[in-house]
Parts: sequence; structure tokens; C-alpha cells
Amino acid sequence: MAKKDLIGGALWEQYSNKVSDRMLHPRYIGEITPEEAARRGGKLVLADHGAEVCGDAVRLTWLVDEKTTTILDARFKTFGCGTAIASSDVMCELCINKTVDEALKVTNLDVEAALRDDPEVAAIPPQKMHCSVMAYNVIKAAAAIYKGVDAGELEREEIVCECARVSLGTIREVIRLNDLKTVEEITRYTKAGAFCKSCIRPGGHESRKYYLEDILREVRNEMAHDKATEAPKAAAPKTFKEMSIVQKLKAVEGVLDADVRPSLSMDGGDLDVTDLKDVNGSTEVHIQYQGACRGCPSARTATLGFVESQLKQKLDQSIKVLSA
Repeated sequence: MAKKDLIGGALWEQYSNKVSDRMLHPRYIGEITPEEAARRGGKLVLADHGAEVCGDAVRLTWLVDEKTTTILDARFKTFGCGTAIASSDVMCELCINKTVDEALKVTNLDVEAALRDDPEVAAIPPQKMHCSVMAYNVIKAAAAIYKGVDAGELEREEIVCECARVSLGTIREVIRLNDLKTVEEITRYTKAGAFCKSCIRPGGHESRKYYLEDILREVRNEMAHDKATEAPKAAAPKTFKEMSIVQKLKAVEGVLDADVRPSLSMDGGDLDVTDLKDVNGSTEVHIQYQGACRGCPSARTATLGFVESQLKQKLDQSIKVLSA
């Protein structure tokens, strides 16, 4: 039977030759009986999983070497479409000779990739990715039974995109790290939303707890809030009394340059700060006149008063100016 006849219509081009081959000639269909398990000295594990979206169901049996936890053999039965048969068959093949923990690392993307003819061309249409997800989920169910735990304990993260097995934490982190602004960018970075698209927004073929549009909006709002709250606040300027001696000297020189020296230079004078010290709650500024100011009769009276008033007005009332 030709692949076109098997699938029908133009859809046949969206399936790989490996998919059609596994549909018609599955290698691992069937079951492992308790008698066979006893004969081969392994533990028999049986797990079931169903896909609500399409009504497909798969039963997986493992034969596990309990000494090494290696999966010696695997078989499946399925009620489902041809894609479910092909995905389940490859899933069994990927489990064999792996330990149970190693099998847990097999993802639905691994199943789909193994069905590709060309590594760059998808093996199945996006809307059929749930079949490979079902294969992944039955592995998890079998591992949980073998370990004697609830399957939920093996799922450490909330999964948003079942098709690509992308978690909520991964999506949030990728948005932040790469400053993503669109769902298309999320898909490009993570593959979330690239297949059945049910996780992008409500209204797809399967309802989801989280949707990419909502996650993106929430994280972008968080990022904007973080940016606003983390923006460095302008530090309140120190008062003159809070400054160090070096800072006070710099402040005094600033006032002298801006408000005092220009006036003195008009008459050919100038001054230098020779010392600055804090004494009993006041700051003493010791100056020495230069140029015409050195012999000026008002240097120790009016000029001295002018210098001190400028510093008091611009910096602090505790300043005292003393001339040598």
C-alpha cells in the first residue's frame, strides 16, 4: 500500500517515509507476558496512558533487569491512529538497553526526530505532535510504576508546551535573559508553540493551564516593574558638615572659583587656601592672599568678610575664614 493511499489526500506529504513504514510494519507491537518475564529473569512493568485530545491510548510493557535497572525489552499496544503506532514503536526502541532513569530522559522530540527522513524536516504534521507526547507520557507512567512513586513526582516542572516539552520556568527565563517581546521570538528560542499551537492562546484543540501570550505579558510587566524599582535613586547630597575634609576643601574651592576669585582678580588680587580643619563644631578655612590683595588695607576686614559671607551663604554657617 502506498503512503498516499495509507494517509489520503495532500496530507501524505507531511509524513516521513519512516512514519508510514512504522505504521505498516511496527517492530515492537505486542506484549510481554508474565511467563516470558519469568523465563528471562526480569521484572514486568505495565503502564497505560491516554490522550484526551484525540481519544488515543497506549499500553507499554517493559522487561527490566532489577540488578541494573536496564530495560531489556519493550512492547506496546495502542488504540489510535497510524501516527500513534509509529510513535509508540519508536518509543519502545529508544527505551531498550537504557536504564529506567535514562529512559525518563527520552522526550517526545526525541521520538519525532527518530521518525524523520531528513533531520531538518518534521516527520509528522504539527497537529499530530500529541502522539509523540503520548509516547513520552507512557514512559513516565512506566517509570513511576517501577519506582513505586506517583508519576507527578517525576515531573519537576510545570510544562507549558506539551509538544516540545518546554517548562514554565524555561519560558520565563528565556524571555528575561533575551528580552523577548513576541510569542514568535519565544517559539524561535524554545520551540514552544511551534507544533499544535494549543499553548499560544486559548481556543486551540487542547486547553492549557498556561498560555504563551499570558506568560509573555506577565513577565514583561514584571521586567518593567523591576526596572522601575531597581533604577538607582539619586543620592541625597551630603550636607557640608557630613562631608570629609577633602570633600569640604573641594566644595570651598568651588565657591571661591565661582564667587570670590573673579571679584578679586578685577583688582589684581587672588587667594590660596592653606589649611582647612574642623574645630569645636566649626570649619576653619585658612587663606593667604596673593597679588594686590596682600597689601590691601581691607584684606583683613571687608575682603575677609566678603570671602567668609560667600562661603557661609553657599556652604554652611559654621565656616570661619582666617587669613595668614
